[in-house]
Amino acid sequence: MNLEWYIARRLIGSKEHKSSISAPIIKIAIAAIALGVLMMLIALATGVGLRHKIREKVSAFNGHIQIYNYDNNNSEVSIIPVSTRQEFYPEFNSVDGIRHIQGVATKAGIIRMEDTFEGFIAKGVGTDYNWAAFEEFLVAGRLPNYGETLNSEVLISRQMAGRLDLELSSQFNCFFLKEENPEKIPNQRQFQVVGIYDSGFEEFDATYIFTDIRHIQRMNNWKTEEVGNFEVFLENFDQIEEKGAEIYSKTVSDLDAQTIQRKYYQIFEWIGLFDFNIALIIGIMILVGGINMITALLVLILERTPMIGILKSLGATNWSIRKVFLYNAAYLIGLGLLLGNVLGLGLLAIQWKFRVFKFPNPEEYYMDYIPVYLDLPTVLILNAGVLVLCLLMLLIPSWIITRISPVRAIRFA
Repeated sequence: MNLEWYIARRLIGSKEHKSSISAPIIKIAIAAIALGVLMMLIALATGVGLRHKIREKVSAFNGHIQIYNYDNNNSEVSIIPVSTRQEFYPEFNSVDGIRHIQGVATKAGIIRMEDTFEGFIAKGVGTDYNWAAFEEFLVAGRLPNYGETLNSEVLISRQMAGRLDLELSSQFNCFFLKEENPEKIPNQRQFQVVGIYDSGFEEFDATYIFTDIRHIQRMNNWKTEEVGNFEVFLENFDQIEEKGAEIYSKTVSDLDAQTIQRKYYQIFEWIGLFDFNIALIIGIMILVGGINMITALLVLILERTPMIGILKSLGATNWSIRKVFLYNAAYLIGLGLLLGNVLGLGLLAIQWKFRVFKFPNPEEYYMDYIPVYLDLPTVLILNAGVLVLCLLMLLIPSWIITRISPVRAIRFA
């Protein structure tokens, strides 16, 4: 039998322990641990959730990695086409971890209405396009169907539709300059709105209209097997730089591969600051909880000084007695962790399900609600880390036990 754990259990379950002078201090320590865990879970879930959502929105419009012709010179519109007759298309089998690859093309244009006009970029997509991300963004209508027959269906953002006073089934005229000779009469197309999306990403919503890629191929005099660039989606976003370099090495010399982290480095540098903020909050909360537990432990030791003297007189070692109080502290920390997890995970579940809490300035965070994301391994690691770090902090104050003289302790009784 573990003697130290047995004594610690008797101390925890005794009525004197619950009604002693240390009881209020212990309750405060437990509350501090619970509040700390609550704050850590919220900081971690909201920080990671916001980072994931922003990454998802950027990749929805661009893929994780783009493959394009060097001659495009980083232009937002497709200039030099890329043939789809590549070894990596339609399946990128030479690199592991590739979820999907699709061919797209972009072309700048102007929407001309009776009393206004609007510049935009038409993003041409085909039957290989993955609409999964836009199912969440869709706020009205349906997604376009670009099957065997060329059609005029387009997906437009709510922001652009509002500025141009467009609704579902509305038709509008677009003009596209001829890249080879801008002085010639522009190409004209008439499109019909079949769906309206809202990603919350103003930079993209104010720019992109989704249309059939065959319109762009015809206007640019491209062949049916030519596209502007390829968008590659990965299974694991955390491997984006590694996979970007690997994809670049697997493509021919006249093609370049660029990750969205490099293309939109300002956005990813900004969301990278979330990690620092999360680490800072977790560090502060662990420090606060640890200090409260140190206070509680010292009070417990002083309150049980006679017991310490008796145990020493019976031959108990200093480390054995320290273990009794560390077991006691671990139990109190465990109570705080349990209470904090129940409250924290409960609040996060409510936010995940009902999106109760909103951003006061959604345009700065690219979404109107506070997203949350948390997985079981992260929760377990966080709880284990708090428990271990708090116990390590308690090793130092528990050292005071070694300075207690058995004779003086028994006299003190």
